[in-house]
Amino acid sequence: MARVQPQERRRSVRTSSCPACREIQLKELYMLLNENYVEDDDNMFRFDYSAEFLLCEKKMAVYTAGVVLPKPVATCRYWHQSLNPRKLVEVKFSHLSRNMTLQRTMKLYRLPDATKTSGLRPMERKDIKAVQELINNYLKQFNLAPVMDEEEVAHWFLPQDHIIDTFVVESSNGVLTDFLSFYTLPSTVMHHPVHKSLKAAYSFYSVHTETPLLDLMNDALIIAKMEGFDVFNALDLMEIKTFLEKLKFGIGDGNLQYYLYNWRCPGMDSEKVGLVLQ
Repeated sequence: MARVQPQERRRSVRTSSCPACREIQLKELYMLLNENYVEDDDNMFRFDYSAEFLLCEKKMAVYTAGVVLPKPVATCRYWHQSLNPRKLVEVKFSHLSRNMTLQRTMKLYRLPDATKTSGLRPMERKDIKAVQELINNYLKQFNLAPVMDEEEVAHWFLPQDHIIDTFVVESSNGVLTDFLSFYTLPSTVMHHPVHKSLKAAYSFYSVHTETPLLDLMNDALIIAKMEGFDVFNALDLMEIKTFLEKLKFGIGDGNLQYYLYNWRCPGMDSEKVGLVLQ
């Protein structure tokens, strides 16, 4: 099956070359999305794309939607891991299970105070080439996946506050063997007297060659918790199904459909999708 290259996202930000005009256009775009896009079925939460996040977006060839259109190439499901159970219950993002108290729930989702993986550190610019080799080699096993050049790796993975977190694993001899990444996409909490925002981390790409994927993703949860995220979300694509239940993720209540522009492509299981969108 043909592989999609290079990676492209489903929205674009078209702005003027005039700095003042760009600022106005970006503010208008932010307000449009912030006040209208996208709410859940119960009108309780709405995505809150930051201006910085929108500037990082690249232009449309693959897109996703919650609704079924003719015809999705794949269907993925969101799973959620509670990092701040009390807040999630208070805003009704999640609910207490039968025979579970809030205290038991908080104990169930308690995480260690420090990461486990030796050599784990934030990605730096000097790591771009090694990360590019790791991700392109890893994604060869999937049917729908990007092929990234160095510029794209820098764009998508270099850490940026409130946008993307990437941590690499460096061995004792200086070789990068693994990395994890997740991006920030908060939601506005609507109609709540106390909580106004839900800080959500979304699993991006995580590549493992030496570190078990389970350990790598558990460290991602710990980092997200330490950074003040309320929930960690993940689509059940690539190898993600192998750790979801082991790391106490709960299945979400909606599907995400993947579509291609101007491509005729047979359908595939979510495990064969190596392209992360939301």
